[in-house]
Amino acid sequence: MTTSVCTSASNAATRTHAYPSFASYVRARQPVLLRTARSLTANPCDAEDLLQTALTKTYVAWERIEDHRALDGYVRRALLNTRTSQWRKRKVDEFACDELPEAEGPPAGDPAEQQALHDAMWRAIMKLPARQRAMVVLRYYEDLSEAQTAEVLGVSIGTVKSAVSRALGKLREDPELGPVR
Repeated sequence: MTTSVCTSASNAATRTHAYPSFASYVRARQPVLLRTARSLTANPCDAEDLLQTALTKTYVAWERIEDHRALDGYVRRALLNTRTSQWRKRKVDEFACDELPEAEGPPAGDPAEQQALHDAMWRAIMKLPARQRAMVVLRYYEDLSEAQTAEVLGVSIGTVKSAVSRALGKLREDPELGPVR
């Protein structure tokens, strides 16, 4: 006595023979239907999966299809509906929101090294003349534009540009900031 372990597999085998006209239809029309599926997707493998899904839907509805001469149209509609459903269900990675997410910065280094760099930078800035120090702090720490810095200090934009340029040159030459370069 032989018993079937997987009843759904044996039922599927029985069902394939239930509609021999479906099997012959698929054999005859598969290349044409596959071209249609490929026109709906960019990936050939996805097109094969799409066609398989549409043919499965057609097989399930085989008894309800009254006019078997219109099968191509039925399968094409199943292809289109299936592809539309896949498109609608796709995972959306981007969402519109009122606030922008914080940008991820570079990986954080050793906090002790960061503090040492911070201290060295402030010592170097404190060596600058008061006017240059004020301009560097307003431009780079307060993030003001050249025009805004000029307005705050009551000087011209050209004065801000030249003074900041000289200050940055002095900071580049500071021996304490050498390891940073």
